[in-house]
Amino acid sequence: MKRSTAKKDVSQNTPNPGLNRVLGVGTAMLLVAGNMIGTGIFKKVVPMAQTGLSENYILLAWLAAGLIVLFGAFTFAGLAKLTTESGGIYEYLRIAFGNLISFLDGWGLFVIIGSGSIAAIAFIFSQSVNSLVAIPDPFRQWSHISIAHSIYPFDSSGIKIFSVITVMVLTWFNVRGVRNSGILNNFVTSAKILGILFLILAGLIMASPSVTDDAVVSHNATVHPTAFVSVFMAAMLSAFWAYDGFTNVTAVAGEIKNPKRNIPIAITTGVMLVMILYLLINYAFMKAMPLDQLAVLGENKIAATEIAKKLLGNKGSVLISVLIMLSSFGTLNIIILSYSRVYFRMAETGVFFKGASKIHPVFRTPYKALWYSMAWSCLLIASGTFDVLTNMVVFTGFAFYTFAAIALIIFKKRKIISGKIPGYPLAPVLFIVFTAVFLAGILINNPTQSLTGTALLFTGIPFYYYFRRKNRLKNQ
Repeated sequence: MKRSTAKKDVSQNTPNPGLNRVLGVGTAMLLVAGNMIGTGIFKKVVPMAQTGLSENYILLAWLAAGLIVLFGAFTFAGLAKLTTESGGIYEYLRIAFGNLISFLDGWGLFVIIGSGSIAAIAFIFSQSVNSLVAIPDPFRQWSHISIAHSIYPFDSSGIKIFSVITVMVLTWFNVRGVRNSGILNNFVTSAKILGILFLILAGLIMASPSVTDDAVVSHNATVHPTAFVSVFMAAMLSAFWAYDGFTNVTAVAGEIKNPKRNIPIAITTGVMLVMILYLLINYAFMKAMPLDQLAVLGENKIAATEIAKKLLGNKGSVLISVLIMLSSFGTLNIIILSYSRVYFRMAETGVFFKGASKIHPVFRTPYKALWYSMAWSCLLIASGTFDVLTNMVVFTGFAFYTFAAIALIIFKKRKIISGKIPGYPLAPVLFIVFTAVFLAGILINNPTQSLTGTALLFTGIPFYYYFRRKNRLKNQ
């Protein structure tokens, strides 16, 4: 009894410990690859086949998108030389442009983008589990009940409950040490990569030689020359989505050994690994199933499932379900880990709930930031609004990518970042150009959604001044 009391007194009087810098370059690289390899790679080939492009042009679209992302990787590799603190893009924007712009990035991440992504990926994971083992739906009889005809809290109740439990368990696991999170990520990401390599080999070895050059040429002939550029850009943008997530490792800089050296290595090697895997698996998909057959697959069909079933029978579809489950589970673990570090850094710099800056005295993780993230993500899961909200802020999310690339140029000009950066200055300039084109495309195609999302983000400004005032008063 005396021992437990003494332990309690010591923990209460111990100052906030630092984060545990234990993640090596190998784990950091697998964090990059694991975050990028989501569920998109298993189905993106279908909308690409529907464009009428040939096999070669589809592969070129994947390569071109990959090169743009590689320019982005070089850009963030350069930014990683700026600081050893956690926070990633938030921290880079804070140093370059001040607290308000960086706060809007972090606030958007907490309220919508990050928490919405956690909710969405947890839901996808639960759906993939449900496809293998049926999850009971206990409140099905109340699924029609709504709040303002937009929120249906009891719809898909079994999957929502399973999603909430998954987020809670993974959050608890992350609280208990970043080393544990790294080990889990290494295992799951390695399993994903091995699964993808198996699919590639199966597609190349077991595919029937039914796809001929003539079939490919006639398929490509459906694209009118004047429409080719816009069709190719659409395919490239579709591929670009599957490459997203390569920047999140920068948020964990405070727990990576020698981050100024290891993060640049991790980002560039991780992106190159994923680019090679994506090119090979899409090549295998198109060898295993003709483009004309891929193009007529329904909206709810997953290309990888149909191809695996064709090659391996029912075992193939089970394999893809397991791969999708692993992909979503692994990504979920990574974003729970990385997003919480942004909120932790926001709290440290006085623009978030002060408690989020607390570090666990035993596990040395930002445990309160993790709990804040979990609570809001679970609320979004229950509401079912995560897809609508995240779609609204795609525009602003990519705008912060552009600001980060501009920040690198500013830091280099002011000599705040010294040393050689791969591809500089071409890499950040091309990345800025591409993201600007991408943003223009989003604004033109979804003006209402983009402007609504921007307005939604700006509603965080009163919270910025609230946090600043509150933390200033606490420090006096």
